[in-house]
Amino acid sequence: MTKTLGPLAVGRVIGDVLDSFVPGMKLEVAYGHNKQVYNGHELMPSAVCARPRVEIGGDDMRSFYTLVLTDPDAPSPSDPHSREHLHWIVTDIPGTTNASFGREIVSYEAPKPSIGIHRYVFVLFKQKGRRTVCVPPASRDHFNTRSFSEESGLGLPVAAVYFNAQRETAARRR
Repeated sequence: MTKTLGPLAVGRVIGDVLDSFVPGMKLEVAYGHNKQVYNGHELMPSAVCARPRVEIGGDDMRSFYTLVLTDPDAPSPSDPHSREHLHWIVTDIPGTTNASFGREIVSYEAPKPSIGIHRYVFVLFKQKGRRTVCVPPASRDHFNTRSFSEESGLGLPVAAVYFNAQRETAARRR
């Protein structure tokens, strides 16, 4: 297993959400001006209300990518019976750009964990061509990243990163 998959395996993203894959792409996610997403780090729900800035690498602008954001711990980590809850899908992102250049097929829903510590997983797939992912899932609950990838002909991811979040109390917001 490569060094970059280590945190994804330790955080059970590999297994719960994804199969093992070989990362081959830069994926940088940041909220606001300085809240960079790093594997396993905690972000407060109040810091992730607005859509993040997502920058991807790539071969060139003729390659296209799909970004998925999912919560495998819904509604609670001890009973994730809604696994996975879908928070965002952007398709047709040109390589070497960012998600704002893509086509949002499922609008961004801010993470709002109510019980326990939730993982929020960003997964990047390389598309075989433009407009290959067109149909949004019927529901945000019971989403399955693996099935979505298979049905859309995406194959294994090229990058992934996740953060943790838990419900904020009034004292934690200060």
